[in-house]
Amino acid sequence: MPASTQYDRPRVACEITADRVIAARVAENRQSLDVFASRPLPANALTPALGGANIAAADAVRQTIADCLSAVAGRSREVMAVVPDAAVRLTLLDFETLPDKQEEAESVVRFRLKKSLPFDAETAAISYDARRANGNIRVVAAVALPAVVEEYESVFRHAGYNPGVLVPSMLAALGPVDASQPTLVLKVDANTSAVAIVNQDQMLLSRTLDNAGGELDGERLAEDIYPSLVFFQDNYGTKVERILVGGMASAERIGSVLGERTGTRVLDLVNPGQVGSSLQGGLPASMLAGVVGALIQ
Repeated sequence: MPASTQYDRPRVACEITADRVIAARVAENRQSLDVFASRPLPANALTPALGGANIAAADAVRQTIADCLSAVAGRSREVMAVVPDAAVRLTLLDFETLPDKQEEAESVVRFRLKKSLPFDAETAAISYDARRANGNIRVVAAVALPAVVEEYESVFRHAGYNPGVLVPSMLAALGPVDASQPTLVLKVDANTSAVAIVNQDQMLLSRTLDNAGGELDGERLAEDIYPSLVFFQDNYGTKVERILVGGMASAERIGSVLGERTGTRVLDLVNPGQVGSSLQGGLPASMLAGVVGALIQ
């Protein structure tokens, strides 16, 4: 799961969710999408999880990826692959110091992760970002089983594309978010609700909640995120000022109820300017949060 800079990121991103594939190409100015394509996956073709096989019907997933990317990628074969949050563990760690050498720093990060992972941290695929804040070093680590990473990379390669960057959906969606103010980001898909809280350009909380069963309305989502709101207020002495929603959740659909239950204004994670005229296919803008965030930062 290598990192990428503003200047070397591909102009094409493709998100795999539990029930569909979404691909998009960003305009040359990287401010809005040029075009997108979306195709449903067959039932049970993919079941995102930290452990075990994720992809039950590799040929079907590969073909769906190929269909989507052929509609947006042109001659490009480089793609940012956005994978389900349930397949990757996001962990926040604080250190007083970290070694300057990357290999030594990674060993320290792996050691800290040993007790928090349901698999061997020494053999896990790890990508992390370390930033100094308030005298400490905050590390955001994305961790997955190598076999799971290979599953997702393999279907892209067999579709004829190079997934040079692999990123979990929530991290992708956070790309264009103004993290200078206390903000809770909620991205909902068919299996999970991913929650992150950012403030002062730091990620301060990350959780992935199982939402299988029951209707995902504003009241239930308010109950799901309430512990995160309380945690943030208790630990940082301030309240979340806004909630940004994306994926299967939109401000139009759940904003009034979610805002009433939490006492916080609710806005869409994706704004109309970011999708431009690309929404001719009828997919709600909220569903494009992963590819929009991956491409527009």
